[in-house]
Amino acid sequence: MLTFASICPHPPIIIPTIGSPSDLDKVGKTIEGMQRLADIFAEASPRTVLVISPHGPLELKQFSVVNSPALAGHFYNFGDSQTELIFRNERKIVGKIQKECQKLRIPLSLTDVKEIDHGVLVPIYYLSQKLPNIKIVPLTYSFLDLETHFKFGQVLRSIIDKEKSKIGIIASGDLSHRLTPEAPAGYTLRGEEFDNLLTGLLKKRDVRGILGMDKNLIEEAAECGYRSIVILLGALNGTNWQPEILSYEGPFGVGYLVANFRI
Repeated sequence: MLTFASICPHPPIIIPTIGSPSDLDKVGKTIEGMQRLADIFAEASPRTVLVISPHGPLELKQFSVVNSPALAGHFYNFGDSQTELIFRNERKIVGKIQKECQKLRIPLSLTDVKEIDHGVLVPIYYLSQKLPNIKIVPLTYSFLDLETHFKFGQVLRSIIDKEKSKIGIIASGDLSHRLTPEAPAGYTLRGEEFDNLLTGLLKKRDVRGILGMDKNLIEEAAECGYRSIVILLGALNGTNWQPEILSYEGPFGVGYLVANFRI
């Protein structure tokens, strides 16, 4: 049973042990948005959370699901040598995803990576604070066509609907990485265009519009969350979901969107 769905950014700088006081102040809207989302998450109280990350074991022509029973993550690479989070995987759901994808001929690989990437870890850091005993299932998108991503989301939903326990799904990803001259991927006016268009289409619940976004615009924006969002929309297909934009900002040249979906 699906009880929670969201879009989360994943900049490590929003972690209090990583960002400096001045940096944390600059991403204050995002932190506040994540804190509000954590309250919604706690109320929904999912037992298991599927997290779609751009930074897992990415493969060009197949989706990836982590099958390791024990999962752990840290922020050593970002200057925090103390914070470590440990979770259990829900391997029964992993097995059902594999079986259904085989049935529908959707390319999928299972990986035994035990370390959680920051695309999973940053959102879970906030959301698990009031529900520390959740299980997580890390997934990674591919570079197959968008319709296949949407269909993969529908597969996830079909499995979730058959579960008696409460399930959540998170599309982890940042929007354009090219919003300012200081942005990590350089600057283009099309970065802001992409973020505004995608956010506007979400507000209007225009799924076909999102799937039909200009490929050149997507590429020029240098985003990393678009395909995660397409999978999420596939999982929400057929429900009367209502978007709730909790925050958006891009203080470091990267667009950070926090959104909840009432279902």
